[in-house]
Amino acid sequence: MMPLSRKEALDSLDFKKLTPKFAAVLCLFYPKAGEIYFPLILRNKYPGVHSNQVSFPGGRIEATDVDFSHTALRECEEEIGVQQSHVKLLKQLTDIYIPPSNFQVKSFIGFCNKAPNFRLQTSEVQELIEVKLSDLLDDSVLVSENLSTSYAHQIDVKAFKLNNFTVWGATAMILSEIKYLLKSL
Repeated sequence: MMPLSRKEALDSLDFKKLTPKFAAVLCLFYPKAGEIYFPLILRNKYPGVHSNQVSFPGGRIEATDVDFSHTALRECEEEIGVQQSHVKLLKQLTDIYIPPSNFQVKSFIGFCNKAPNFRLQTSEVQELIEVKLSDLLDDSVLVSENLSTSYAHQIDVKAFKLNNFTVWGATAMILSEIKYLLKSL
């Protein structure tokens, strides 16, 4: 799911010289109406490389965070209102480096026993996107699109088309790993 432009950028980097910022995100599964769902968010428009993109709840590590899992839980609570105590962390996934913003992202899978009462942080989140897990597992949602972003124009990307949103980049890479793990069970 990695865009070709990202692969080329990663191949040319000297990782020993990088000093990335760190962030963590959470893929949170929960039951709703007899199915399993997970939330994605549409970020607000702002002057930055991830403006108006679909992502998992998450953000940069803060000095008060105990570890990266705490960052993911804290950010999920801040951005979409899911109380940390309601989430059981299940697994940490593969780290992803994002060249345009120089972030190293740690991602986690968590589970809630019941559908959360979402409360959006409107200063950061434009929209909550509740996605059925069965939709992610359906191969027909895999697409290729040509996109323009704040840092690249007319790039071809592999993506997921979920709830009429194009989910690409780091979020698509994380979803691809989750899909692979679930299908291999």
